[in-house]
Amino acid sequence: MQRIGLVTGAARGLGFAIARKLGQADSKVLVGARDPAAAAAAVDAMRAENIDAEAVVLDVDSAASVSAAAQLVADRHGRLDILVNNAGILPEATDATDNGPVDLELFKRTFQTNLFGAVSVVERFLPLLERSDGARIVNVSSTMGSLADQLNPDSPYYGVVVPAYQGSKAALNALTIALAKSLRETPIKVNSVCPGWLQTDLGGADNRAAAPMTADEGAQIVVEMATLADDGPNGRFVDRAGAVAW
Repeated sequence: MQRIGLVTGAARGLGFAIARKLGQADSKVLVGARDPAAAAAAVDAMRAENIDAEAVVLDVDSAASVSAAAQLVADRHGRLDILVNNAGILPEATDATDNGPVDLELFKRTFQTNLFGAVSVVERFLPLLERSDGARIVNVSSTMGSLADQLNPDSPYYGVVVPAYQGSKAALNALTIALAKSLRETPIKVNSVCPGWLQTDLGGADNRAAAPMTADEGAQIVVEMATLADDGPNGRFVDRAGAVAW
């Protein structure tokens, strides 16, 4: 049976690369994006490669949009086998602020997308995941959300101080642990993945110029965790090199 996988924030960058690789692995891929035109363009590009892709308008910041998307998937497919919570923002890298490292509005905006958006999507799509024979949830996180890494002077990210983003990813990791424990008696597996420092729009033009990896390279580990065998890990935080400290 063909797997059905939904990727949020899939119109460009890492999300597009993840969706494309899932499609290349013979999954039917649902391209979740808030902009209908961007979602349609992404689907057209994938279909040109004979990938079975379908657009799903989904704004993770809108509960109504998430609910409508879940209803659409339920009506069309009746289940979901893979959910990749990829949609995320890093406004600290691009938005000037006069409030130093503790800007409340920036924290609210970052957590709204990076954490609450993922919670909203899981909440609405979990009934469809439970209809799968072995669903997989992958939360796209970051080593910068690792508390151990933030305290490690030898980490390449030690000097990076973006607390809203780092806090949102640490909280997303906590969600991964809670879901994995809550669903441990089911076939569903839930894991966090750091795809690496990628040449995408997240973080702006400076990030694209400095990052060592392409979106396609980062997508590989995400797809591996999204297509785990039944004896694969659950409740883990990993990157391409293996386990990442929480």
